[in-house]
Amino acid sequence: MIPTLLFPTRHQNSLQEHSFEVVPHTGDCARIYARADHVLIGVSPGNSYFTSDRLAELARWSLGHFEAVDFVYADLHVDAMFEATGYTAEHAAKRAAKEVKAVRRRIAKGLDEAEAPSERVRVHALSEFAGSAEYRELHAEVLHALAVDREFQLAAEDMVRQVVGGRTPDDEAMSAAQRQAGLDYLAAELPFFLDTPAILGVPTSVGCYHKTLPLVNVLYTRQEGLRAADGQAYAVVRPRAVEALSAA
Repeated sequence: MIPTLLFPTRHQNSLQEHSFEVVPHTGDCARIYARADHVLIGVSPGNSYFTSDRLAELARWSLGHFEAVDFVYADLHVDAMFEATGYTAEHAAKRAAKEVKAVRRRIAKGLDEAEAPSERVRVHALSEFAGSAEYRELHAEVLHALAVDREFQLAAEDMVRQVVGGRTPDDEAMSAAQRQAGLDYLAAELPFFLDTPAILGVPTSVGCYHKTLPLVNVLYTRQEGLRAADGQAYAVVRPRAVEALSAA
């Protein structure tokens, strides 16, 4: 869901499954991954990584390891992100609607290509969880941490700079509007980094993305402040070809 950059951690152990390399973030994450109860795949609109072919590959990989799979695509605050980078409100709304529609179509095409069974694979818009008490409680915790937890705030702002940095000229600093739009976008997604089992009613869950996110280290390795729940894991899941190219 959130396009950011990779950074190393000391606890990672690489696994190989089919065409993907799997890197659980910690030993606890590896144990939850081995349980194979559930995986959540976040998909961000406008991200060229998520082609329909890639989504089909992810569906096949997920079904080969996990009992249940959920795809969640971001559709909240996308218009505000565009508006904060210079679009008019009307143009931002149209562009956001177009991007969300496109990502929804790519997911559907990928799942169809993978012949993914509907009883094991579900697709949700992020906005569908606005009525969930569990989601709302976790979202409130995120907003509180952004207000009072300096370590959490700095990592969140680092993520926002990486996202917004791709939308502005190199010599243009992030504006206050861009910072706020980015934080709102991020905060809407973070409940799934904290406790997907509580939101979706699964025993344990692995959140996966193809790059490590700055906030992951905060949520999964520190001993105080806002942290991921015991049944929540995170893993970098990326095509093996990425590793082959980086080693060349």
